[in-house]
Amino acid sequence: MKTRITVIMAIYNCANTLIEALESLEAQTYKNFKVILCDDGSKDDTLQVALQWAETHPNYIVIRNERNIKLAATLNRCLDYADTEYVARMDGDDISLSTRFEKEIDFLDKHPEYAFISCPMIYFDTDGDYRIGRAKAEPTKIDFTRNTPFCHAPVLMRRNVLEVIGRYTAEPKTERIEDYYLWHKFYCKGYRGYNLQEPLYKMRNGRDAFARRKFLDRWRGYRVTTEVCRNLGFSYPWVYGIPAFLKAFVPSFLVRIIKTKLR
Repeated sequence: MKTRITVIMAIYNCANTLIEALESLEAQTYKNFKVILCDDGSKDDTLQVALQWAETHPNYIVIRNERNIKLAATLNRCLDYADTEYVARMDGDDISLSTRFEKEIDFLDKHPEYAFISCPMIYFDTDGDYRIGRAKAEPTKIDFTRNTPFCHAPVLMRRNVLEVIGRYTAEPKTERIEDYYLWHKFYCKGYRGYNLQEPLYKMRNGRDAFARRKFLDRWRGYRVTTEVCRNLGFSYPWVYGIPAFLKAFVPSFLVRIIKTKLR
């Protein structure tokens, strides 16, 4: 059958988890996909693991960056090899549940009014699952004033629309918030996304990951939130960026409690 999905994976220092991530793709009930793995200058054996995997899996293509160029630019390199109707994301340390592609492509096939689809995620670490996220089914522009309304890693996008909006914005200002900026580009062009209400993806994420965000990350988040809200037509856009900046001052122990207990 015709390959309809290209999975784009920017891989970096994930040699110990990559096989598990790729095995979750092989376990998909929907099989008509190919995978582009781009090593972004890993310091461990990630590239070797990927190359060895591709030797026995012909639908996997491995490319590499000469140096670390960060996530957005690496995903754009992967897109150079995408020629399918849909593009999916996946990270080298996460797990896609077996029905992810089947349910996502079925929805987009039946709902041409949406340009992309995502879903909530299950968060896990070495101690197991500790949180199940939530997501509004049909986000509108107002939802961008609070946070990113879509999870990045579980997304499935229409490739032609992704090209229309100019792919990922690979600039320093979008580092660590590439997805938030991408979604707003869809909405600025009049496209919409949808969130399935079933978690179909597991994200490996330490419970203190939020606390590790640096002051510079929060300042960047403030500036990008302000720009996003301005582009979406909101008055006084700088106001909406303040919560993103204030998060830098939340004590680490509170972050751990929130991420562990929040449902």
